[in-house]
Amino acid sequence: MPPSTHITAAPIARKATGNDPYAWLQERDSSEVLDYLKAENAWQEAQLADQDALRESLFEEIKGRILETDLSLPSPWGPYLYYTRTTAGDEYARHYRCRRPADDSQQVDECSEALLLDPNVLANGGFFALGAFSISPDHQRLAYSLDTSGEEIYTLYVKELATGKVSELAFEDCDGSMTWANDSLTLFFGELDDTHRPHKLYRYRLDGTTAEEVFHEPDGRFFLHCYRASSERQLLLSLGSKTTSEIWALDANQPHQAFTCLAPRVEGHEYDVDHGKLDDQWAWFIRSNCDGINFALFQAVDSGNVPSQDDWQNLIPHSDTVMIEGLSLNAQAMTLSLREGGLPIIEVHPQGLPAYQVQLPDAAYSLYVQNSLEFGSDKIRLRYEALNRPAQVRQLALETGAQQVLKETPVLGTFNADDYVSQRLWATSVDGTQVPISLVVRRDQLGQPTPLYLYGYGAYGESLDPWFSHARLSLLDRGVAFAIAHVRGGGELGEAWYRAGKQEHKQNTFSDFIACAEHLIAQGLTTSKQLAISGGSAGGLLIGAVLNQRPELFQAAIAEVPFVDVLNTMLDPDLPLTVTEYDEWGNPQEPEVYERIKAYAPYENVSAQAYPATLVIAGYNDSRVQYWEAAKWVAKLRTTSTSDNLLLLKTELGAGHGGMSGRYQGLRDVALEYGFVFKALGLV
Repeated sequence: MPPSTHITAAPIARKATGNDPYAWLQERDSSEVLDYLKAENAWQEAQLADQDALRESLFEEIKGRILETDLSLPSPWGPYLYYTRTTAGDEYARHYRCRRPADDSQQVDECSEALLLDPNVLANGGFFALGAFSISPDHQRLAYSLDTSGEEIYTLYVKELATGKVSELAFEDCDGSMTWANDSLTLFFGELDDTHRPHKLYRYRLDGTTAEEVFHEPDGRFFLHCYRASSERQLLLSLGSKTTSEIWALDANQPHQAFTCLAPRVEGHEYDVDHGKLDDQWAWFIRSNCDGINFALFQAVDSGNVPSQDDWQNLIPHSDTVMIEGLSLNAQAMTLSLREGGLPIIEVHPQGLPAYQVQLPDAAYSLYVQNSLEFGSDKIRLRYEALNRPAQVRQLALETGAQQVLKETPVLGTFNADDYVSQRLWATSVDGTQVPISLVVRRDQLGQPTPLYLYGYGAYGESLDPWFSHARLSLLDRGVAFAIAHVRGGGELGEAWYRAGKQEHKQNTFSDFIACAEHLIAQGLTTSKQLAISGGSAGGLLIGAVLNQRPELFQAAIAEVPFVDVLNTMLDPDLPLTVTEYDEWGNPQEPEVYERIKAYAPYENVSAQAYPATLVIAGYNDSRVQYWEAAKWVAKLRTTSTSDNLLLLKTELGAGHGGMSGRYQGLRDVALEYGFVFKALGLV
């Protein structure tokens, strides 16, 4: 047995004097802190040591459903097809290209196949995250960026594809973005400030000249991002806070010139911009909330100059019931991503033809434009999946609306989608609001209470549309149902749904989640003793808050990189992301906001009550949610909870916000969490 299995008592963190007795855990790299985190890791390993065989079995079971050696759908661009290959045993997919067939098929020509990038070599067994992967417009160079620590600070590289020569660009504190101008020599990249915010944009020519700063955003609430327009004719610089936008444009053929602003920022005005064609004329497209919170779409003729807001003409008016979430442009069509009644909708507007909506088979699903292909293409690709239906890539003919399933994610072994039932339910929250729930359960378990895994997030307007998971089948086939609570603070029912779960309305997020749990119990689908809950990051805040408010409602909880020390974090403007997060949570330097956050902050509200079994996961290099949030929370729970239920903290000492890199390590992490759920629910 490993030494950790001999540990007989959970580590108890010392309490220091002062208002925050565990603040000393914020002393990164101190031996005392590292010793404590390692002791917690050892305790977690010891408590779950009896599950080693189960976890290995789960890992092999999940891996056995996944086609380990596979080829992605090739994407045509210019004279090449670009694609990736995964190979059994490798953590990462390799990037390739080959000559584009003369018949414009998607058949890979292995004779002309060239390896562009092999992350398995670059990772060298350690943490690895690929940031940019950007081919130059002339297809001669590859710009890419790497994070090898999990801190989301990237090193920039350029590879000459003809010779294989790789050059590391000597710039520090890079955000990982790399955007080509049309000369295939000029690159734009972003720099991070001390709070990990992209705040400067640089222009660099591949002739060895010094990088030139072209833009600096001093406001700590605004993030900077540069990208190419759909038309490939414009470079766009987006400056955005949680509530306000400003977009600047630059002719991609004149990268030495200055960016020009489309509409100066006005607090509360959010807009984004693309460039394409309307009625065969070059035009600007602007999605803006200036007419209402669900956004309208405007257009402006491209007369050779960047248009001002006075030039905008309404193209698709604001709707009180339909949210315009996004826009994709091709030469022959405009494709809108909409949201209505809690579901995503794709609406296509072909040039000169009536608009239509894409028709789909399921009642609850995930759908988005995965790839708009080349600007001149008459097709786009959609990604479609449901809780019981593996992801499909569907090709959509823009003019006719005809769909073709190009690829369905295979599920190896015995799998039949009809063995599982996917449902959309509605819970009633404390204020009468109807809250949607997406549920999947084995058909043979309908009509009886069953163990249930309830997941939630509820922040930043993000939508948790139902998705398929190979790993989740290991829950379902062991009799555990899975549900998503689409609580306020997310974006599932439009902008108003988001706003009703932020700032002074944040309690709605927690009340909605509790209402969803109560509804699932009241409908006889599960019981409190069979209910496990889970969430990560801002979803970890959700888990921490509902555990304080209704601990008896749940049997088990998982909180991944949880934002549980929200009050102390928001009081420290020197931490990464704090200032820009004021628009989401409020600034606790204001007394009213301080009291509001303090009323729900998980760490502050831990009290002497019986908490359910809880597994907490943290990343030591996490720049978004610092590792000490989880550590302090667990330390306080350890000495305050009146129950003897499992309380475990696992800190990935070599990872960041997204956990360990690599597909196999990710499966092992899932196996650990599922094993914990089975143990806490008494299923093993």
